[in-house]
Amino acid sequence: MERLLISELIAWKALDQRKPVLLDGARQTGKTYLIEKCFGSGYFRQVIKLDFLANPQLSDIFKENLNPEAILLNIQLALNVDFDPRQDLVFFDEIGECQRALDSLKFFAEARPDLYICASGSNIGLIDSFPVGKVHMLELFPLSFEEFLMASGQDMLVDQYRDMARQQLVHNKLWEQLLDYYFVGGMPEVVQAWFEHNDSGINARCRNITRLHGDLITGYARDFGKYAGKVNAQHIEKVFNNVPQQLSKYMNDSVNRFRFSGVIEKKKGYMDLYGPIEWLEKSKLISKCYPVDTPKSPLAAYKKENRFKLFFMDVGLLGHMLGLNYAEHKAQNFAYKGYLAENFVQNELRCLGYYPTYAWERREAEIEFLYKNASGDIIPVEVKSGQRTQAKSLKSYMQQYHPDKTVKLVGAAGGTQNQTDLVWPVYYSAMLDVL
Repeated sequence: MERLLISELIAWKALDQRKPVLLDGARQTGKTYLIEKCFGSGYFRQVIKLDFLANPQLSDIFKENLNPEAILLNIQLALNVDFDPRQDLVFFDEIGECQRALDSLKFFAEARPDLYICASGSNIGLIDSFPVGKVHMLELFPLSFEEFLMASGQDMLVDQYRDMARQQLVHNKLWEQLLDYYFVGGMPEVVQAWFEHNDSGINARCRNITRLHGDLITGYARDFGKYAGKVNAQHIEKVFNNVPQQLSKYMNDSVNRFRFSGVIEKKKGYMDLYGPIEWLEKSKLISKCYPVDTPKSPLAAYKKENRFKLFFMDVGLLGHMLGLNYAEHKAQNFAYKGYLAENFVQNELRCLGYYPTYAWERREAEIEFLYKNASGDIIPVEVKSGQRTQAKSLKSYMQQYHPDKTVKLVGAAGGTQNQTDLVWPVYYSAMLDVL
């Protein structure tokens, strides 16, 4: 499957001098595949890969010293390969399993900026010692909706999506794909299975997706114990399971702030849950959106650390944890569908690199997202899961702050009354960066 992030890797390769790439992201989002298969195989003579999770003994390569020349010699001897610095990519996979390898990136950046060095790892945010300023940081998330369309093989539909086509026929096809995406999500293994078996019966396809989702959730739970210790793992898992539950409590109104009480026994406040929440956020499994009551730049100045919404990293896994089946997604008749659209927009913004996100709250009014564009303008973004486009909160916001532009994301083809009050179908969330 193609990933849009490969364009950043290609641009990195074209530089005369470069820092090592460090690709971060949650487990099973396709980091290894992107670097080794998509990028490495397509743009280099060979990929010299060191997988520290599969082969812990490779850590011995870095024991004596961190001089790049010594490391490169040790790699060639250990793997019995010849290395051409002009044509080969050196890939440190699961680098978080070898602190010395992670430390070596600093020395590669300083002494050998001509080399092509890539590293990837899950839980990078949890590592204590980190070569700040000495790596080119990239993040990989589950497939965005655009990447999901690319994986479907419908090239003409992808072109229509990128052109933001608004014809009803195009909308019908994109809406159908969006509802599939709500069920499948963007985890690469799951997306691949969905499209590879599209000639199977729908029930068999759905059972397979449900099984894969279950395997992924089980795998994440095992990681909690491996990387956080037994007691902490129990608390992390409780928060992890509670995020979907809290999201689904709200009808078609906006998602409310995360409630700390009742998640873990005898723990009621923000500081009681701070550790598990931060662990999950740093692992890229959840993300935050901060409601503010003053929509002015810089938005970060108006946020409160203990007031936030929590969203799930993948809408497919979110639906699985709530027991939503394919038929419910397609019918869109379950009572609590608003949170799913809001979570979708949050994830699309994250893929754009827009994080953390912000919302606006004032008394009974709320705007789901505040988007700050390249010019510094703050644009209110209202999210409506259905076809109704009435937005009382948006009207209230406009009366108070008179924004130059507003956006409503809706479950319909939408329409633009003028150049300032935009109504888009929700699947065009990623197009906010053109405003």
